[in-house]
Amino acid sequence: MSAPNRPIPAFDRQGELSQSERIDVAMRSFVRDFGWTAALHVESCVRCGLCAEACHFYRATGDAKYTPALKLEPIRRAYFREVGPFAPIVRALDLVPRPTTGDLERWQELVYDSCNMCGRCTLVCPMGIDIAELVRDMRHGMFVAGLVPERLALMDRAARQWGSTATPGEDLPDILAEVSERYGVAIPCDLDRADMLVTAAPAELTEHTKALAGAAKILDRAGVRWTMHREGFDASNVGFNNGDVELQERLTRALIDTAVKIGAKTVLLPECGHAYGAARWEAGKWYAGEVPVRVIHMTEFLDESLAAGKIRVRRIGESATFHDPCQIVRRGGLEAAARRVLAALGFELRELQDHGVTGFCCGGGGGVVSNVRSAPLRARVFEMKKAQVEATGAKHFVTSCGQCRITLEQGAKATQWTKSPESLLELVADNLVD
Repeated sequence: MSAPNRPIPAFDRQGELSQSERIDVAMRSFVRDFGWTAALHVESCVRCGLCAEACHFYRATGDAKYTPALKLEPIRRAYFREVGPFAPIVRALDLVPRPTTGDLERWQELVYDSCNMCGRCTLVCPMGIDIAELVRDMRHGMFVAGLVPERLALMDRAARQWGSTATPGEDLPDILAEVSERYGVAIPCDLDRADMLVTAAPAELTEHTKALAGAAKILDRAGVRWTMHREGFDASNVGFNNGDVELQERLTRALIDTAVKIGAKTVLLPECGHAYGAARWEAGKWYAGEVPVRVIHMTEFLDESLAAGKIRVRRIGESATFHDPCQIVRRGGLEAAARRVLAALGFELRELQDHGVTGFCCGGGGGVVSNVRSAPLRARVFEMKKAQVEATGAKHFVTSCGQCRITLEQGAKATQWTKSPESLLELVADNLVD
């Protein structure tokens, strides 16, 4: 007899903390994470509503609860009750209520299910409030309070045990050997010395192995002495998304310390947006601002290799549109690099209505694609992206982020859309010429 259909709960809990303890732990974390910048941001919000129109979740649903500024309510309460200039009076008169467990459970949906930390709200805020970064601070408080969506918590536990959400490091050589045999390209592993440490996202070790093989072809053609390594190979960094700062540091150090160990001067990140944020822009947190190696995204490597003449590609000569991954373009700055690669491939680029730094998120970043509970909401956001792609009439639909690609593939499958997203990396690999 099959189990009855039950609604997916709107929140999950981990650990054995009591309700009161969860509130105290979350509030202490919110306060501890406060700096002068965060305090200024909380004080600066003028409730103008521009962030709502910038948010794809709000635009897709029209539901006011998805307004980005409203998602900062836990931090706002923590600030005014605990560290604001009138905190003693606020507490004494209970002018700002202490959060309840119900509040935290409701906020779990808002910061994990309906926020990709894409930064579009940050971009339009007239007061310069980095809402996306404050949501990350909130996720840290939610994580330590044991209030993370269970699927993300499961991935967190796997990464703590294996160093990856996909596989233990000890299995990496066998996985790479299988990919090598399937595609007929060598993928070096655990070399003692190399000039470049190449990393992967979990999908490249599972369903998107062609991307890994493509990277190998390009690296070899460019004449790079490279390796992958079981001690540091998964760049996706689930800790960065979940708010697990301890795990974020451990996973980042695994990549950079392994590169130093083998004498590599460069860490090459895969087509993964949050890998770029975690390892490129936040690594300085763990190395006192002096990261001992260069960290670059695959898009940068393709752009630089083409410009230097280390690789050449056949010109495809067809129309294409491009989905700009938020963490790579809006928050990472690689808008022009991707377009130079597309130009080298001879594409007639037809831009989306919203593109570049103003492009809309795929809807799955920040771990949302792995959060089963958010699937209906992601589907509504996908319709926005689908409409913009169809409006271009372009033959090809390209992106440079594996997580975006997975999200968009899921949306296409759910709607029986025939235009499948293509990997920029794979397009280059498939069109290499001597």
